[in-house]
Amino acid sequence: MLSQCGLGWGGLALADLLANSAPEARAESGSSPIDPMSPRQPHFPGRARHLIHIFLNGGCSHLDTFDPKPALQRHAGQNLPVENLKTERKTGAAFPSPFQFQRHGESGLEISELFAHTARCADDLLVVRSMHANVPNHEPSLMLWNCGDQTQVRPSMGSWVTYGLGTENQNLPGFIVMCPGGYPIKDAENWQSAFLPGAYQGTYLDTKHREVDKLIANVRNPQLSLSQQRRQLDLVQALNREHAQRRQQEAPLEARIHSLELAYRMQIAATDAFDVQQEPQHIQEMYGPGTQAQQILMARRLVERGVRYVQVWHGAGQPWDNHDDIEVNHRRLAKECDQAIGALLTDLKQRGLLDETIVMIGGEFGRTPTVELPQPGANAGKINGRDHNHWGFTTVLAGGGLKRGHVHGATDEFGFAAVENKVHVHDLQATLLHLLGFDHTRLTYRFAGRDFRLTDVHGSVIHDLIA
Repeated sequence: MLSQCGLGWGGLALADLLANSAPEARAESGSSPIDPMSPRQPHFPGRARHLIHIFLNGGCSHLDTFDPKPALQRHAGQNLPVENLKTERKTGAAFPSPFQFQRHGESGLEISELFAHTARCADDLLVVRSMHANVPNHEPSLMLWNCGDQTQVRPSMGSWVTYGLGTENQNLPGFIVMCPGGYPIKDAENWQSAFLPGAYQGTYLDTKHREVDKLIANVRNPQLSLSQQRRQLDLVQALNREHAQRRQQEAPLEARIHSLELAYRMQIAATDAFDVQQEPQHIQEMYGPGTQAQQILMARRLVERGVRYVQVWHGAGQPWDNHDDIEVNHRRLAKECDQAIGALLTDLKQRGLLDETIVMIGGEFGRTPTVELPQPGANAGKINGRDHNHWGFTTVLAGGGLKRGHVHGATDEFGFAAVENKVHVHDLQATLLHLLGFDHTRLTYRFAGRDFRLTDVHGSVIHDLIA
C-alpha cells in the first residue's frame, strides 16, 4: 500500500526505516540480501578470523586436567574443612586426582598426564582457571555456552559470527558442526540460527563416516550431471527470486535460495575439504588414528579454506559426564583426542594460521573436588566419580590474539569455586567477539521489537586475556 500511494514516497520512507534498523554488521557490509554469506567487515580490525571450538561435552574435570589441587591429596577421604557447594547431586569426601601433573614449557604451565601431547604446546596456551556458569545441569549450561541464554531460543555463537563476518569460501558453509555418532544433548539447538536468517544455521556432519557421500547426506545427485543440475537450478532460482521479490525478500526464502546454490557448489568443494586422505602421510600420523583425529584434522582443513566457525564435539550425548570411575573414563576419552589437539595447535602454528585462528577447548562446566555419593535409582552403586560443577572450572584457549603460556584466574584451594579474576561464560563470549572485531553490545539483530545480542544484557571484555 505504501509503495502505491503518494507516488511511492511512503515506500521509500519505509525502506529507509528498515535499512536504519538493520544490524550494523549487515549495514556496513553493503551485501546483497540474496547472498547472506558474502564476506563483511567487522566493527574494527580483528585479531582473529576463524574459531575452532573443541567441545569436551559432558563436563571435563578441570581438577584432573589443567587445575592441580594438592590440598585434595592432604584431605583425601575426609570431609573438606568448608561446606560442600550445592551441585546437581550430593557429594562427600575430598577426592584427589588419580593423575600426575607436571610443569611444561618455558611458561611452566601445570598440565595433567592426560593431555601430554597438548602440553607440548604449553607456551601457546591460555589456561582460564576461573570460569563459572549459572547452574549444574547439562541442558541449560550447553545453551548458555552456545547461545548465550540457558532457557530461551537464541542464535548460537557460530550463527552470530557468520552473521557478522560472512565467510571467505562461498563453496562451503560458514559454520560447520562435527559430532560423531549422532547429536549431543539439546541436539541441533546447540547450533541453531533461531531468529537470524536460516543461512547462518550450523551445518551438521556425522564424522563417524569417512566417505563424503555418507558424511554429507545427499551431497551428490545420482541422476543428473553437474551441467544438467546447473540448468535445472538456474530455472528454479529464477522462479525463487521472482517469488521472493513479491514477498519483500523474506528471510526464509533468502535462506532457501542460498542453500540451493551452496549445495550445488559443495559437490566439488566438500569432496576436497573433507578428504583427509589427501594430507601427507606424516600429517596423518601426527594427528593419529581414530574419529577424533579425523574430525580435528578436518577442522584445520576447513579454516584453511576460509570457514569461519568450526565446532568439534567429542561424541553423541555427553561422553565426558563421568559420574563413575573417572580414572578409567577420563583416561580413555583423553587418549582419543589429546594427540590430535596437540597436532592441531602445532599444525596451525607451522602454517601461520594460529595467529588468526582461536582454538577453544573445554566442556560446559567442570566437576566437583568431592566424590559423588551413590543415590537410589540410576546413580546407585557408582564409585570414584565427580558431580557437575558450575561454580569453577577451566577453559583452555590458544591463538587469535590471546596471551600465550599464561594462566588467568584461580579456583579456591580445593577447586570448587572460581575466586580470583572470575570469568563468566558471557565475559568469554564478549572477549572472543572482540578478538574477531566486534563490540558485543553492537552486534545485534532486531526481533520482536528488541535488539538481541549473543551476550543478552551481560558480559564484559576481559582485556587481561588479550596479548
